[in-house]
Amino acid sequence: MEQHSYKCNRCRDTGWILKRQNNAQPLALQCDCQKKERIKDHWRSCGINPEMINYKFANFQVWNDSSGNMKDTATVYFNEFDEIRDKRRNSIMLCGQVGSGKSHLTIALAINFLKRKIDVMYMPYRDVITKIKQNMIDEEYYRRSISKYQTCEILLIDDLFKGKVNESDINIIFEIINYRYLNFMPLIVSSEFSVDKLLDFDEGVGSRIYEMCKDYIVEVEKTVLNNYRLK
Repeated sequence: MEQHSYKCNRCRDTGWILKRQNNAQPLALQCDCQKKERIKDHWRSCGINPEMINYKFANFQVWNDSSGNMKDTATVYFNEFDEIRDKRRNSIMLCGQVGSGKSHLTIALAINFLKRKIDVMYMPYRDVITKIKQNMIDEEYYRRSISKYQTCEILLIDDLFKGKVNESDINIIFEIINYRYLNFMPLIVSSEFSVDKLLDFDEGVGSRIYEMCKDYIVEVEKTVLNNYRLK
């Protein structure tokens, strides 16, 4: 006899479980696997691959002072978020040395907020900017894309200014940052560049991010000693 393989043996991939009742028709209950899939679908709609769920505070390796400072700052930010979310300094930035764990912690923050039903939009900077520039002649696409990142509850910008930066890049990211700045909407930012370097790229963008993130900035010194990948 042919053996069937199911993703969920409990409901056999139907999404429903029949619960017997005394003197009544069986009651159809939605299987937990469907609830988990709905959560994953929601994360995908926010730009977060469900495989990223492995990025957690609990499994972040603290191996030196810089990594410990980043984790402590991210934890404090998460715990204080309800108090600061409508204030000017309601954002966080982890910047500096590549391979130091910035993306791990910022994504862990995003996933924790999503679990609290606070929507976070994930913006991998270089991928998104490139795609927007490729479609700039399509005004409807451009506006729709920009609006998605302007209006979400929390915006996570991963690897800000990664790659070659030109005037178009600056103009696009300024539209997004300035909207959120004017409307007191939180940012989570990771970047391999220091605050001073961000200001060099564009003072308008850099100064707004700095003001928003001022209470929760960790700048990791650029040295291979802070690159976990080279341990």
